[in-house]
Amino acid sequence: MKLYYSPGACSLAPHIALREAGLAFEAVLAPTKTKQLPDGSDYFGVNPLGYVPLLELDDGTRLREVPAILQYIADQVPMKNLAPVAGTLPRYRLQEWLTFIGMELHRNNTPLFNPAMPEAGKQVFRDRLAFRMKWIDGQLQDKAFLMNDHLTVADAYLFAVTRWHQALAIDLAPFANLRAHFERMGARAAVQEALKVEGLP
Repeated sequence: MKLYYSPGACSLAPHIALREAGLAFEAVLAPTKTKQLPDGSDYFGVNPLGYVPLLELDDGTRLREVPAILQYIADQVPMKNLAPVAGTLPRYRLQEWLTFIGMELHRNNTPLFNPAMPEAGKQVFRDRLAFRMKWIDGQLQDKAFLMNDHLTVADAYLFAVTRWHQALAIDLAPFANLRAHFERMGARAAVQEALKVEGLP
C-alpha cells in the first residue's frame, strides 16, 4: 500500500492508524502547497482533487477521505480492535465519532489557516470549536479513549486535528480531558514514529 500524505495534515490520522495496525505501507510525500511528488510528477495525476490523504492499495485501487481510509485500515487487522465489528452498534458509534471529528472539528479548523480570513470571521470559528471541544472534554471524562479504554482509529483522527491547535494558538488548558487524551496519544510509539517520518515536532 501507499499512503499519500502532507506533513501535519489530516493524513496524519491514517499514517498513525497504519502504524498502530502494523501494516506494511509506503509513505509518499504529497505536499498540499506544491502538489509535486518526490519523483517530480504532479499529484493531481494520482488524486484529481489534489488533497490528502489518499491510500493506494496493492492492486491500484485508490481510497480517499479520512473516515473511509481509517475504517479500511482497521478492517485489515480485526485482531487489533481498531474498529468495532461492521454492522454492530459500536461500529456506528465509531462512524458517529469519525463524522463528528470531520464535520465539527476538522471543518471548523480549516478557515483558521486561511490568511485572508478576517479576524472577526476567525473568532466565529474559534467559538464554534470551543463549544465542541467542551463537549468532547465531557465525553472523555473517566475514559482513556473516545470509545472507553480501547484505542480506535477515531482517536488517531482526533489527535491529528487537535494537534493543529498548537499552530493556531488555541489553548487546550480549559479542556483537561482532551489535553490528557492528546498527551496520551502523543506518547504512543506509533504516533511518535509517524511524527518523526513527517518531520514534525
